[in-house]
Amino acid sequence: MSERQSELQANLESVHNRVHAAFRARGSGDAPTLIVVTKNFPASDAQLLYELGVRDCGENRDQEGSEKSALLTSDIRWHFQGQIQGRKIASIASWAAVVHSLDQLSHAEKFATLADRLELPEFFLQVNLEPERTDRGGVAPSDLLRFIESLPQSVYGKTIGLMTVAPQSMQAAQAFEIVAGLSTQVRTAHPTLTCLSMGMSGDFEAAIAHGATHIRVGSSILGSR
Repeated sequence: MSERQSELQANLESVHNRVHAAFRARGSGDAPTLIVVTKNFPASDAQLLYELGVRDCGENRDQEGSEKSALLTSDIRWHFQGQIQGRKIASIASWAAVVHSLDQLSHAEKFATLADRLELPEFFLQVNLEPERTDRGGVAPSDLLRFIESLPQSVYGKTIGLMTVAPQSMQAAQAFEIVAGLSTQVRTAHPTLTCLSMGMSGDFEAAIAHGATHIRVGSSILGSR
């Protein structure tokens, strides 16, 4: 085993231990899916992680995700979690199994136009907890139900839940509690939207405590870059 793979193995085991401890403390539901965020790291690191048992990898940029997915084995489940650009949608849909950042109806409509020729990815709807900030992606909580009800049917049928990034303006636990509450409200009318993508290296334990089903962890496993 190379020095780099030994490093990744130790970091991965540490994160798994923390995830399991947080999940046991929660005491309900299923264990969360760990998505290892490989953005800005080479495809060789993703290959080493695959050899260590990782099957879910996350990317923030279409070009990087497209290149890595073409180089690596086909049973890696790639997650796109960056800001969506309309002109990149066909490319994103060609490699991403899950899109975590759907927040515009125009983008949903572009994905829907692809449904006749390829299997659409699953979608999380990104929730913006700072709607007064126009530089933040996401749907405002007050607009969320209206947004869901406006989705094209082919996209709605592949939508599995909500995603958020905890803003710096509030405690992570507070942010995750808000989105967990929104998820409960949403499931009343849309019972298939059961998943919650929230939590990163600095706050995934708080996210698990509030019901996260998917966590997105990069630097705690791969280091800083």
